Amino acid sequence: MAEETTLAPLKAAENASSGARIEIGLNAAIVAVEDPTPLILVVGGCDPSGEPESLPYGPFDPLTHRTFEIGLRSWVAEQAALKLGHVEQLYTFGDRGRHTLQQRGSNPHVVSVGYLALTRPEPQAQLGFAREAANWRSWYAYFPWEDWRAGRPAVLDQTILPLLRDWAAEPPAAGAPMRALGRIERLRLSFGVDGPPWDEERALDRYELLYEAGLAMEARRDERPAALRRDDIPALGRPMRFDHRRILATAISRLRAKLKYRPVVFELMPDTFTLTELQRTVEAISGRHLHKQNFRRLVEKTALVEPTGATSDRTGGRPAALFRFRREVLLERPAPGLRFGSAGA
Repeated sequence: MAEETTLAPLKAAENASSGARIEIGLNAAIVAVEDPTPLILVVGGCDPSGEPESLPYGPFDPLTHRTFEIGLRSWVAEQAALKLGHVEQLYTFGDRGRHTLQQRGSNPHVVSVGYLALTRPEPQAQLGFAREAANWRSWYAYFPWEDWRAGRPAVLDQTILPLLRDWAAEPPAAGAPMRALGRIERLRLSFGVDGPPWDEERALDRYELLYEAGLAMEARRDERPAALRRDDIPALGRPMRFDHRRILATAISRLRAKLKYRPVVFELMPDTFTLTELQRTVEAISGRHLHKQNFRRLVEKTALVEPTGATSDRTGGRPAALFRFRREVLLERPAPGLRFGSAGA
């Protein structure tokens, strides 16, 4: 991805009146799929202090790295021996207090440029970031309500929606910012309540609503009023350090949308694969079960793959034809993706 930002001043900035310092870092939501589970690379989580896991983080050095993306690829290759495929910038996360330990005192204000990066799991790689152990973990460990492959998650009706409905019925707190949509409308759109279908691309909206309602553990840590008013907060997925679960939710929403208009799924596939393996990878990312015949007709219609002439018996059943990504499709049309529609379509 081309970046036209003037990079030299971004390592640190001095505010003459306050002496505040700003540092720029790069956070990476590094995604792979295996068995078929969407995996996210995380670091830490074994600290005796009880600090939760975080996304990998590396510094941006404007003297060494011409662009943010070059910096990202450089420290990922150096620290984890991982070769990244598709990489794209998500968002710049710079809210004051986003790094809890740096809210007070003379510590710098840390601004992170978040990235989505796709790769394939490398069991032999020496995984480690900044001397912390790194592990692959299912992203549904952090967002269990997002996995609909085996049907509607029970946690939605048992816990999440009753609590959100109670919160949505409360009058907004004095001084709360005005929004174009009220709490009830946002609940309906984000969680597919009372009419609208569930939209897998709204993963970020759902997490942000849970955070605002004080139902995310990070909201209690950040001393948000809605969380402090609760006697307890349900264990709704694993928390992450700082605002990293928000960054991960942003990456999930972006990748789920991207599947439909770019062939990014093939960055997560081996060079050759069966159609069943391709379908399971798409299902793992989207969190949805797809009809087998409909999916195969869609793949045939989009002409994204071509047969290799070989077969595979790794599924344990009858030999299945092997396919590969047909790269010529990139020159044939501007948006070659798998447009499998919304869950309610």
